[in-house]
Amino acid sequence: MQLIVIVVLGAFLGYLYGANTDGFIFSSKICLFAGLTLIMPSLFNFELAHIKLVWEDKKILLKGFVVNYMLLPLLALAIGFATGDFGITAGLFMLAVLSGGGMVMHWIKKSKADTSLGFLLLFLNLLMISLSLFMMDVFGTYSAGYFEMDYDNSMGLGRFAKGVLMLLIVIPFLASRVIRHIKPLVGLIQKFQKYISHISIFLILFYLFGLQNVQVLEDVWDFDPQLIPISFVAVLVFYALTYLLAKFVYDLDSPQERAAFWHTVTRYLTLALVIATFTLNSFGVSMLLPIMFAYVVQIPLAVYINRGMEKS
Repeated sequence: MQLIVIVVLGAFLGYLYGANTDGFIFSSKICLFAGLTLIMPSLFNFELAHIKLVWEDKKILLKGFVVNYMLLPLLALAIGFATGDFGITAGLFMLAVLSGGGMVMHWIKKSKADTSLGFLLLFLNLLMISLSLFMMDVFGTYSAGYFEMDYDNSMGLGRFAKGVLMLLIVIPFLASRVIRHIKPLVGLIQKFQKYISHISIFLILFYLFGLQNVQVLEDVWDFDPQLIPISFVAVLVFYALTYLLAKFVYDLDSPQERAAFWHTVTRYLTLALVIATFTLNSFGVSMLLPIMFAYVVQIPLAVYINRGMEKS
């Protein structure tokens, strides 16, 4: 419940700040901040030797690839096309191709899943960002005509891939290699990790929802208000079906499969919101709606799932 309040409060206050000021200008430093505060602490116990899990758990990895990069995108397209809006469909599709996220390790640890495999999956999914962005480009190219819209990729989706890898994998990993040799600092970070992650989530959401680009949502509220409830229902359906699919595909009694399960039911919302704010001209303002509603749906869903796991 505490985490849900933090998420809602951070998003609401951020949007309120942006609406009453000039808003924030995006800086990639927010991604570095997320990498160091949400991802790096989970790397202290990760060893390069854990890469061997790629072979040992190849069936789980293959299962996760099929679910996250084939089934979920198809599911998002089906729901999106039913809404009849290009932007909402694009937002859902982006959620579908961005697996895991900064908080996925939090849920993996809370549910006593395999943290080594969990981080390896996080690492691999971030490496797959190039594929995710390519899929977004293909989606825009071949679906815009269906919605009678023009698709312009002059922003170049591929340019995000290199920055994501550096800020969310390379730098946090290198920082963890250095810091873990400073035992008192590691102990301090681990002791207050819950508070660090909560404060980090609040600040990230406050910043992202306070961005200048996010304020264009007023256009939706002024001219297409019906898209707001349509988008919310679409997100609810997407997460409900994603949860049912993941529960069917993965064996939750296995710590390894439980880690893969979390990489399916949680999507990389922060990264999705960052990319979306820079591709509004390509997909439309309504693209932001599913991603913003995803924050409201994903966190409570994760809390609910984790409580169910703890009881069982």
